[in-house]
Amino acid sequence: MKIIVTGREGQVVQSLLERALRRPDLHVIALGRPKLDLAKPETVRSAIEALKPDLVVSAAAYTAVDLAEDQPGLAFDVNAIGAQAVAEAAEACGAPVIHISTDYVFAGDASTPYLETDVTGPRSIYGSSKLEGERLVAQANPKHIILRTAWVYSPFGKNFVKTMLELADTRDTLSVVSDQWGNPTSALDIADAIIKVADHLVEVPDFSGYGIYHLVGTGDANWSELARRIFSESAKLGGPAATVIDIVTAAYPTKAVRPANSRLSTTKFHEVFNWSSPQWQSSLRDVVARLVQQKV
Repeated sequence: MKIIVTGREGQVVQSLLERALRRPDLHVIALGRPKLDLAKPETVRSAIEALKPDLVVSAAAYTAVDLAEDQPGLAFDVNAIGAQAVAEAAEACGAPVIHISTDYVFAGDASTPYLETDVTGPRSIYGSSKLEGERLVAQANPKHIILRTAWVYSPFGKNFVKTMLELADTRDTLSVVSDQWGNPTSALDIADAIIKVADHLVEVPDFSGYGIYHLVGTGDANWSELARRIFSESAKLGGPAATVIDIVTAAYPTKAVRPANSRLSTTKFHEVFNWSSPQWQSSLRDVVARLVQQKV
């Protein structure tokens, strides 16, 4: 199976490329700038069609959450119009599209994990641009699977886990928000889930379950709890660690509003694809071990 994934350096892209090494029957191609530039949608269709994919993973995105408040045009160009172009190109090839979306499409004020059917209400430009991308992707390609995820980390790119370990190299204490809750999610687990979906679509050619799914790590935490677990796992391996001080969101103002509740229910994904992410603590342990090993 030939899978095209948009982007080159992103966490999901790199994780999918790594996981595909285990599967000689999968040919994963990362396609990014300058050949494919979501800010220039005219580049998208020809780049994808030339490779004749069996499946397209729409992973590239504008993810600078705070900067998006000052660059709404670019955020919507990439996350909405660009995503639409990817879905249209996949449809022209007769290929399904798996589009990566985000918890930021929700307001974050619910008291329970969000279901796919819950009302959306983004409170940031980033969230609004991703929600519009969901709408345009669904409109462009009937064979779409939109995967909303959250709190993504991995051994690749920029993420919270890497940032914490880097800061602990030079600081003894770190203040971390304790009143935002979510599901820490390894991009390597996202890659495993994407491959699971790809296999399912081959096994069930008349698949009728296209639509929106939530995909996050199993179990929840707040940011300070996650930071403490990062340092606990790192310290066991002789890596950097720091003392975590709980603070409230108001003490750490950001330009874009973060959801207080980013928890997503993955029941639907499990029921349809018979797959669930590992407990987040287990996946985190593996990633921290890799990052600490890179440091020594």
